[in-house]
Formats: sequence, structure tokens, C-alpha cells
Amino acid sequence: MPDAGKYKRIELTSRYGPAVMPDMRAIDMRVEDMPSGTWISPTLRAEVTARIEKGEQSLLFINRRGYAPVTICRACGHQIACEQCDARMVEHRFLKRLLCHQCGESAPMPEACPSCGVEGKLAAVGPGVERLAEEAKEAFPEARLAVLSSDLFGSARALKEGIKTIAEGGADVIIGTQLVAKGHNFPLLTLVGVIDADLGLQGSDLRAAERTFQLIRQVAGRAGRSERKGVAMLQSHQPEHPVIRAILAGDEEAFWQAEASERRHAGVPPYGRMAGIILSSTDVAEVFDLGNALARNDQALRQIGAQVFGPAPAPIARIRGRHRVRLLVKADKAAPLQSAVAKWVGQFKLKGDIRLSVDIDPQSFY
Repeated sequence: MPDAGKYKRIELTSRYGPAVMPDMRAIDMRVEDMPSGTWISPTLRAEVTARIEKGEQSLLFINRRGYAPVTICRACGHQIACEQCDARMVEHRFLKRLLCHQCGESAPMPEACPSCGVEGKLAAVGPGVERLAEEAKEAFPEARLAVLSSDLFGSARALKEGIKTIAEGGADVIIGTQLVAKGHNFPLLTLVGVIDADLGLQGSDLRAAERTFQLIRQVAGRAGRSERKGVAMLQSHQPEHPVIRAILAGDEEAFWQAEASERRHAGVPPYGRMAGIILSSTDVAEVFDLGNALARNDQALRQIGAQVFGPAPAPIARIRGRHRVRLLVKADKAAPLQSAVAKWVGQFKLKGDIRLSVDIDPQSFY
């Protein structure tokens, strides 16, 4: 893409003061001997134990909130879902409740399966910060544990106090979510273990690789921020993935060049324009009818050389009882996308409780 002269690039070539970037290592989870229901590999466990013995801190990072992302019945296989959304309810054991992270719906943890009625068979599947904290407590019984998750602090002041206590050495092992990824300085922290480095690489979001690269680089940067050398260890089932390899090598330029090449080839931002159209209604037939009508009457888009894809159910197809349908528009970089989209959607009057939202060059594809 030619230089438009709108922005200047400034590179930070070193960290503040004596700190240097930590050593980056992968733990190949395909060869680790992992007992069922555990998430901390033997290799990472040994590294954390070594830090505890030296009076240093370790951070176990997980890219999720709550106890586990899915609560499943081991008798019938039913997964407890939100009644208002197409999303799974997340168990928050400290609160003794199920929460929906999409709409905020809350329900008490049931004793019996809502589907088959069998008691005592509901189980959490997949790691969350609270479940990881339980495992860490068993693995490091003598260690002082601290859990940093936005769900567990009632106010910004309480969170600030918690972070201050940790920074002053009040914990040996920290269990954290994105809350700890940037902005915090823990002088005694020398080890960061990323529990599920592959998590952000899944899905159809064109920014998945970029976000994973940034997030893991940021959280790794919590280690070794003083004179002590830091190590960041990434538990991964695909350590050969280009994003994981770029993180390990610390070769940011190579990653951005490869990512830019793929974006250019696909004609997506910043080398093309996109618009995300989300239609929603309590009536699923009504919302699909409008989506199909938009797709058929796309002359305003074709006039600027744009393409429309869809309609299709949005990745999260229902939120707060409203069915969601998505259309995507792709256009060349120089195309007058906003005016064309306005003309296109302006052909239709919204009936009933249908809502339509337009997101130019969307940051989220949900």
C-alpha cells in the first residue's frame, strides 16, 4: 500500500530502565503428560516451583473469565445455554452462579441437569481463572495465590489495592486474565506462563492473528521488568503456527510483513474496505427476509465495484432474545463505501422491531 503520509511510525527499541524482553519458549502440549482435567503442564509446574523457591513471582495467564466456558451434563451431554442468547453459560464458582458474558443473564447453579433431570452430573469443561486457581492451589500448596479478574473486584479502588499488594510481594503465584496484560509493573515477577496460547487463533475474525500476537507479547512483557531476567512460556498444541513462531522469535517486523501480505492478497483492511451489517429482530423469519432483500437489491454496491456476502447467522446468532443476521460488504480501498452503503440500506424501511446497524471496517465480527 503506498504511503499516504497520514501517520508517522515510531519504534520503541528498548524497554524502560534496565528491563529487557523475556526469553520466549514454547511448551509443546502434545508431548506433555497431562492428567485428565488439568491445565498446568509438568514443565510449567516445575518452572513455577523453582520461582517460588527463589522468592520470585509467577503469572499464570488465561484468556477467559469465570470458572469454565462450558457446563456440561456427563449423563446426557447437554450444555447449559443462556435462555436469551446463543451463548453458553459460564460457571462462576466464587459467586455460585452461572453467568452469560454476552447479555449478563445470571442464574443459580442447578443441582440437576435441566435437560435430563439427573443430579450430580453437571461438570465444568475447559479452564477459567477460578478453575485454574483451584489447580494452582493443589499444585503449589505452600504458595500465596492471587486471582486478578475483573469479575472479582467490586470497584476500581479494590482492584488498585489488589494490584498494589501483589507488586509489593504479597503473592507468589498470580492467576490473571487480560486485566494483567498491560500497564502493571510487578518487580518480582520473572515467569509468565500462558496456559492456552492457541485460544485466540480460532475463529473467522480477520484480526485473530494480530490480536493474539499483541496480547501474548503484552502479557509476556510483565516478566523481567526490573534487573531480574524474565521468562515467558507458552503452552501450545500448535507451536509451529506462524503466529506462535513469530512471538517466540520476537520478530515483530516479520510478523507484520506476513500479516500485511495476507491482508493485501485478501483485499481486506487496511488494503480494502469492509462493512459489517447486523440485522436483529425477535422474529427470525422477518430478519432473514430483510437480509435476503438487501442481498438481492445490491445495485448501489455494484456501482462502486463492491460485493455483498450473506445473509448468514451472526457468529453469536441470538442475544437477549433477538435473532442476529450478518451481511459483509467488501470494496476497494478507494471506493466511496459509506455513501454506497447508506444508499443501499436506505431502500428499505424497517418494520416491526427490526434493527439495522452498520459498522465500517469492523473491529469485531460477532
